[in-house]
Amino acid sequence: MGDSSPQTGVLPVAGVRLAAVSAGIKTPGRLDLVVMEIDEGARVAGSFTRNAFCAAPVQVARSHLAATAPRYFLVNTGNANAGTGQAGLDDALACCRALAAEAGVDSESVLPFSTGVIGEPLPVGPILAALPTALAALADDQWLAAAEGIMTTDTRPKAASRQLELGGVPITITGMAKGAGMIRPNMATMLAYLATDAVVAPELLQSLWQGAVECSFNRVTVDGDTSTNDAAMLVATGAAANPELRDADDPRLPLLREALQSLALELAQALVRDGEGASKFVAVEVAQAASETEALEVAYTIAHSPLVKTALFASDPNWGRLLAAIGRAEVPGLDVDKVELRINDVLIAEQGGRAAGYQEAQGVAAMAPTDIHIQVLLDRGDADATVWTSDLSYDYVRINAEYRT
Repeated sequence: MGDSSPQTGVLPVAGVRLAAVSAGIKTPGRLDLVVMEIDEGARVAGSFTRNAFCAAPVQVARSHLAATAPRYFLVNTGNANAGTGQAGLDDALACCRALAAEAGVDSESVLPFSTGVIGEPLPVGPILAALPTALAALADDQWLAAAEGIMTTDTRPKAASRQLELGGVPITITGMAKGAGMIRPNMATMLAYLATDAVVAPELLQSLWQGAVECSFNRVTVDGDTSTNDAAMLVATGAAANPELRDADDPRLPLLREALQSLALELAQALVRDGEGASKFVAVEVAQAASETEALEVAYTIAHSPLVKTALFASDPNWGRLLAAIGRAEVPGLDVDKVELRINDVLIAEQGGRAAGYQEAQGVAAMAPTDIHIQVLLDRGDADATVWTSDLSYDYVRINAEYRT
């Protein structure tokens, strides 16, 4: 769905080098191991899954990020190293130590990341054997190869860039992301890595990143499942040598924030467009809510409804399923007579039922496009929120039924 070709115009970021190689972790010959090298002195912000069964690499990455400035990210696909207990932690640490020894850095400066099948031991041997090749291949123009190397059930790599000026200093931001199923992030997405050459103070960088994650990666859902391995990282290398951004009231900050959020949102929406078996890209907007929390509750209830998602796949304007989802969302004292429902600007329902002028042919036409905009007006306040999701297709079931075979 959408543009199926890899995104182009992906720019290098000074202070970051990447390599993607095949370690044969799950599929022989497939790029499945990525090393990302970060210049000394760079600042790193991170956001990780809230899943209590978080994977071993998430636990190690959190610990290492808190201990010292990262110099390397090590990402493998084909195996999540989740649900693996102490052995999984030992395996993640062994990979960190091996990369650190090869690169001549402290092992705590290596952050591990994994994605793939849960509950199986990490194949440490093939990973260690591929590290020298990966280090030898590091280059600043390998973002698209790295974006391919972190894919699992994705059908295409997802990477993009932004350029701007801060006080006359040119700044670049580039990022990549992966994720097609088990997507309903909680503080992150499945895997995302963004980097900029701007000089940003550590505390401000983390605040910027949390804000960007919240309005992008934390607003997408494919199937309502939060992965055990979610991680989203932002690197600021400082290579642009701009005067450091320190304060939240710095007049240059809005430009950087806007560019960062724009890039994060592009990548997050690309995850939904490439959702497992997805044929529809759906924006669920809830407006006139009493609070953003209330708007998100209604939006996610719609986005997670299997009945709504299958109707979307069929291009069936079965608006009763939407009303049912709105009604079962936890909205105290919802007056259904004040709710309005539109699909691609066609007024479907109002005053508790079918809109007076609505005809089924209008609904069929509204549901036909690849991009669908569902709008719900609650008439309860001024808050609004939008969540992006996909439909539920035969292919989603097939992909996940066959995932381990």
